[in-house]
Amino acid sequence: MAETHLPDNHLINRLPEVKGSYKADARLGKITWFRVGGPVDVLFTPADQDDLVNFIKNKPADVPVMVIGVGSNLLVRDGGVAGVVIRLGPAFSKVEAKGENIIAGASALDVKVAKVALKEGLTGLEFLCGVPGTIGGALRMNAGAYGRETKDILLWTEVLDPEGNVHQLTPDQLGYAYRHCSLDKDWIFLSACFQGTAGNSDQIAARMKEIQSARGSTQPIKSRTGGSTFKNPDDNKAWQLIDKAGCRGLQIGDAQVSEQHCNFLINNDRAAASDLENLGEEVRRRVKETSGIDLHWEIKRIGDARTRDNSIKDQNL
Repeated sequence: MAETHLPDNHLINRLPEVKGSYKADARLGKITWFRVGGPVDVLFTPADQDDLVNFIKNKPADVPVMVIGVGSNLLVRDGGVAGVVIRLGPAFSKVEAKGENIIAGASALDVKVAKVALKEGLTGLEFLCGVPGTIGGALRMNAGAYGRETKDILLWTEVLDPEGNVHQLTPDQLGYAYRHCSLDKDWIFLSACFQGTAGNSDQIAARMKEIQSARGSTQPIKSRTGGSTFKNPDDNKAWQLIDKAGCRGLQIGDAQVSEQHCNFLINNDRAAASDLENLGEEVRRRVKETSGIDLHWEIKRIGDARTRDNSIKDQNL
């Protein structure tokens, strides 16, 4: 349903009728882990897969569309996002076991998939309990942790193309590499099938506890953060390069490089998205200067930038 009492020229009035919900000028900062960022023209939550397919087939061709999950690895810029942002809701969160396979919707939390695998006595998926976010995000970036990646367990995934057609693709069709997927960004992940192996439930539970304990003791998981900020360069750890460059604790405004794990940026309270992005770029500059290595963002940055004058406060000086 579309909202009423909006200007006639608002984008929402050009969109097709749906069973789900449209929200005009939605503040994306409210649903991202950083808690920053401007509005999107329209936030669309489809009622189910048919509703999503109908929207994609009937939306105006000039309207840009992107999908977000729970916003765990996302920085929305202060200027907001033009077009439509799709947030897949409960209709896409089902997780079920079929033999030694786990089938999960794109909006299912990664940790939920790990827990279902544990319940079914299936090993190989434990690492997902250490990956923040949803299955859709894990598929999009080949997310991984603790020695495994999404591609290692993926059998197939269902995706929706920009014309509204559903395809089933295998990992070799996705061009997976480290934190990378070659599938065009306009294609939408719907669900996936993962391969488990029959295992010992006690050992699986112990491994998951070990992963969650390690994550809690080494990462600022209780802070407003976006997860790992930069990809690990070949034969290097991003956090070590950042630490060597003297960036641990570095601040711009209310944005700070975590003291606990310096490949994490933190919104201490009132940081703007520009503070976080500028801080990340300053970290990249210092790492390049000290090591000659270019760090590449792992966090996805979307929207229009609106900068404001900020000074750098370095607590290490």
